[in-house]
Amino acid sequence: MDRRQLAVSVIAVLAFASAGPALAASPPATWDDLVKVKSKRLNYVYLLPGADFRAYTKVILGPTQIAFKKNWQRDYNSTTRGLGARVTDEMVERTIADGGKAASEIFAKAFADGGYSIVTEPGADVLLIRTAVINLSITAPDTRSAGRSRTYAGEAGSATLVVEAVDSVSGAILGRAVDSQVAGDYSYMINRNSMTNRSDFALVAKEWARDCVNGLGELKRLSPVSAAGSPP
Repeated sequence: MDRRQLAVSVIAVLAFASAGPALAASPPATWDDLVKVKSKRLNYVYLLPGADFRAYTKVILGPTQIAFKKNWQRDYNSTTRGLGARVTDEMVERTIADGGKAASEIFAKAFADGGYSIVTEPGADVLLIRTAVINLSITAPDTRSAGRSRTYAGEAGSATLVVEAVDSVSGAILGRAVDSQVAGDYSYMINRNSMTNRSDFALVAKEWARDCVNGLGELKRLSPVSAAGSPP
C-alpha cells in the first residue's frame, strides 16, 4: 500500500469514523478544498469547484483497501464462548486480503463495462480512482470451529466506502465520496456462513461500483463543476 492509497483510509477514519454520529448529522460543507454537493446515490459527495471530468476516458484503479471497524475483533470475541469460536488475527488478515481482491475485481469490471479503458500509466485522459472499504463489521463470521452450530441473522454486516477521483498527472483530488451500507438487510433470518456473507457483501460492492461509474458519467455530462461545488 503506497502513501496515497493509505491516505484514503486514514482520512476517512479520522474525519468520518472517529467523529461518529455528530458528523453524520452535520457533515462539513468543505473537505480538503472540496465542496459538499447533494447526491442521490451516495451519502456524502464532495467536488472540487471548477473540476472538468469530460476529458477522462481511461482509469487507473488502485487496489481497494479494506479496514475493519475499530475493536471489532475484540468486541466480537468478547461475546463468544470457547477459543474455537473466536476470530483470530489470521482470519482478519485473510478477510482483508480476500475482500480487497474481490472488491478490486468488482470495480474493474464495472468501469470496463461502463466503457472506460483500464490502464496503468498516467495521462491527460486518465483518472485515478482510489477506493477503500472501512468500518467493516461482520455480524456472524464463519470461524469454522469444530462442532460449531449454525448462526442465523438477517444482516451479514456493514461497511463504509470511501472513493476518490484524482487527476492522474497532477495528483489533484477532484472528488471524494463516502457511503455506508448494510449488507444482507433481510426481514428474515438466514444461515450465516462464509458463502452467504461473501455473497451479500459482494452485492453491496457491485452497487457501489455501479454508482461510481454512473456518477462519473453524470459528472462528465454536467462538467465543469461550478464555483459553488455543484454541477451547472
